[in-house]
Amino acid sequence: MTDSALPAPDVLPPRQPSVAFMLSHPAHVVALGFGSGLARVAPGTCGTLWAWIAFAAMQAWLPAHIGEVIVLSLPLAWWACTVTARNLRVMDPQAIVFDEIVCFWIVLWLVTPAGWLGQLSAFLLFRFFDTFKPGPMAWADRHFKDVGWRGGFGILADDLLAAFCTLLVFAFWRHWS
Repeated sequence: MTDSALPAPDVLPPRQPSVAFMLSHPAHVVALGFGSGLARVAPGTCGTLWAWIAFAAMQAWLPAHIGEVIVLSLPLAWWACTVTARNLRVMDPQAIVFDEIVCFWIVLWLVTPAGWLGQLSAFLLFRFFDTFKPGPMAWADRHFKDVGWRGGFGILADDLLAAFCTLLVFAFWRHWS
């Protein structure tokens, strides 16, 4: 088959994420949450649970550097999500979960020293905002998605707002309790 016989990129069907796909590029490993995004059921929730576990490990081994890890992870997420979405040929595939991971790290970092119940509350709030996308999350989800260089930012935008809304609820809760 010659190059001229290949279908145009815009008519190629979406690819399905798999372990082989994930291992084919470092961006895929990151964007698919080191495999957590390959879950057949609720990959976003699985990615967020992975984030919680990873955050606990960071608290144990890198407590003074969590902020730095988060700051470095944001551009990494933008790049990895952009590359992976383009290669999957889908604007925001469910399997891409590094956006949830980084944004939930932000939440956990800023609610620390919340105990287990506080972290569980943060998890549930974040998943609510990310899943149902009320208000600003829905707006960001509609307006920032594309498959160009901004693609990864569009994938991150609604999760950043979900993190912000989670933190806003926490702030009100702490203020009024």
